[in-house]
Amino acid sequence: MKFTDKLSAAWATNTSLLCVGLDPDVSRLPAHVRDQPDAIVRFCKGIIDATADLACAFKPQIAYFAALGAEAQLEAICAYLRERYPHIPLILDAKRGDIGATAHQYAREAYERYGADAVTINPYMGFDSVEPYLAWSDHGAIILCRTSNPGGSDLQFLQVDGKPLYQHVASLVADKWNRHGQCSLVVGATFPEELAQVRALVGDMPLLVPGVGAQGGDIEATVRSGKTAQGTGMMINSSRAILYAPPLAGEDYAAAARRVALETRDAINLYR
Repeated sequence: MKFTDKLSAAWATNTSLLCVGLDPDVSRLPAHVRDQPDAIVRFCKGIIDATADLACAFKPQIAYFAALGAEAQLEAICAYLRERYPHIPLILDAKRGDIGATAHQYAREAYERYGADAVTINPYMGFDSVEPYLAWSDHGAIILCRTSNPGGSDLQFLQVDGKPLYQHVASLVADKWNRHGQCSLVVGATFPEELAQVRALVGDMPLLVPGVGAQGGDIEATVRSGKTAQGTGMMINSSRAILYAPPLAGEDYAAAARRVALETRDAINLYR
């Protein structure tokens, strides 16, 4: 199934625009999990099982695994997602940005080794850095556009022919690069006005929207700025706020994650 078809089905089936980020920081794992040899797999499986009916996508961040030499655990988590929840898109957050044969290998890593439906990529080197991913015509290429970090303005807001650079990126992707209809853009929830401007430029193209939860993005402003006429069009990511939700009395980490994911999903739906 094509990435955008699977995403559309997940929006409908789970009545959700919530993307659950999987950023496992070993120092923050529950004590009874942390000392296990497969701690990361155990923790992420618990989060996945607790939130799978509330999410439109899962997004593991590769750096949290690679820094520990835990790529095998990432492979296991991706395999678990494909086997148990094949209807929910798997996005590998890797932000790759290279060209030619090297970019082709990065695409193989995402789509073949990890079995991801989509991968985040950096367009700074131009179309040469995007084209190799388009060889997998059913898979998503999610391209950095207006990121949620404050320093993104150092480059993304530079004026080019009277428009900020991030708008040029949005237009390029929508008008020229989206040859298979499987491209998406990363636009941060911390900049709702710019999110609205990107939506106006790209029509119904899906947007991956980080920045709610721990980064403080406003859910109402995000949804109103980024939704399509159908009330969809976004994967609104929350990672740390869900993964490390403080348990209430009697809750374990998975139950706490589910509670916060449900609250976030429902808060998003209020404004759709």
